[in-house]
Amino acid sequence: MTGLFSSDAQVLVIGANHRSSSLALRDRLFLDEPEVIPFLDKLKDQGVEQCLVVSTCDRVEVHCVDHDLKKAREIIVGVLAERAELDIPTIEGQLYFYQAEEAVRHIFRVASSLDSLMVGEPQVVGQVKDAHRLAVESGSVGAELERIFQAAYATAKKVRSETAVGERPVSIASVAVQIAKELHGDLSRCKGLLIGAGDMGELTAQNLIETGLKDFTCIHSFGGRAKMIARHLSCHFGEFDNRDRLACEADIILTSMNKRTRVVSKEMVEFALKVRKNKPIFIIDTGIPGDVDPGVNDVDGAFLYDLHDLEQVAMEGRASREAEARAASSILEKELTGFLKGKEERGAVPLVSALREHFEKERQSVLATHGDDAEKATRLLINRLLHSPSEELRNLAAMKKKKEWNKTSELITDLFLKEK
Repeated sequence: MTGLFSSDAQVLVIGANHRSSSLALRDRLFLDEPEVIPFLDKLKDQGVEQCLVVSTCDRVEVHCVDHDLKKAREIIVGVLAERAELDIPTIEGQLYFYQAEEAVRHIFRVASSLDSLMVGEPQVVGQVKDAHRLAVESGSVGAELERIFQAAYATAKKVRSETAVGERPVSIASVAVQIAKELHGDLSRCKGLLIGAGDMGELTAQNLIETGLKDFTCIHSFGGRAKMIARHLSCHFGEFDNRDRLACEADIILTSMNKRTRVVSKEMVEFALKVRKNKPIFIIDTGIPGDVDPGVNDVDGAFLYDLHDLEQVAMEGRASREAEARAASSILEKELTGFLKGKEERGAVPLVSALREHFEKERQSVLATHGDDAEKATRLLINRLLHSPSEELRNLAAMKKKKEWNKTSELITDLFLKEK
């Protein structure tokens, strides 16, 4: 597919997510909300026509529409490299690139939470809408990009309403809340600590807060992420280096670093329990891979649950989840096909309009001179409308180019000579 829009503008997605890049790179690329509009302004100033940036805990990616994708790609990669303070070859190896149909499919998948670390995370579409809102405010969203995102939201809504793909993360978060209540009772008297900023961790934290946990603190090795989550959850944020002290105060520790390193050690938990005089700690590890030393399972007073443990309680087997994911993907592909077909059909609008305008002009001219004689007027109108096409067809036949003639002949037959 060479063109999605009548103007020959194309769609491009460039980004880094939990599959393509290291957490260290995503931390360097991460944009807090006040930084988004200046970032978009920089892209526009350098020549990118339409653009939007999605910056979350698990991904940073730029969506754009431009007439020159090569130019747009060079600009975007350059600005991302500048943001990360890395050279272009170093950063390019950790980026993914989608264009045309694949770019639209990716946007649909992101909005529908089918591209997430945990498929079905309900807050993803809200994050995309926040990114969209900021791009609109910056004046960097044109008609083409707007149509794509409206179609993506409609697809996300259909996926969520017609499948159970979103039930898994919600159920896991609900189970975590239930276990916390069974262990600690009234959560309003408890303190919570979130280490990290993954979407599943944020969802679980939100559920705990909504259930009554009022004293909640977020920390992250990258301070900007802790502040962002704290703003979303309306809670406190602290220094990552103070996590040992904060763990001593926390009744519930929630981890979501996804960093392939253990941010909560057995020794850390043992020390916290000693300071707390063995008052129990509920530890929820939502990291993929895990953030908590498995040795914590052997510590009396520490109750460690990872995603697998919570899921065992929340759901009945893996087969049902995969079936829902397949159903969601099927819906997405159907919506994508309809969207792309509509784009191609809109490409014919200018030509159809010009044709109608030409025909109407000839009709008015004939009526002005022979409007009182219907037979003469209609015969003259047909002769005028067919004069130029007839000349072109005769010229094409005289050139003896069989391939072009057959193609034109089939098109004329399909357009005008088929029986209705």
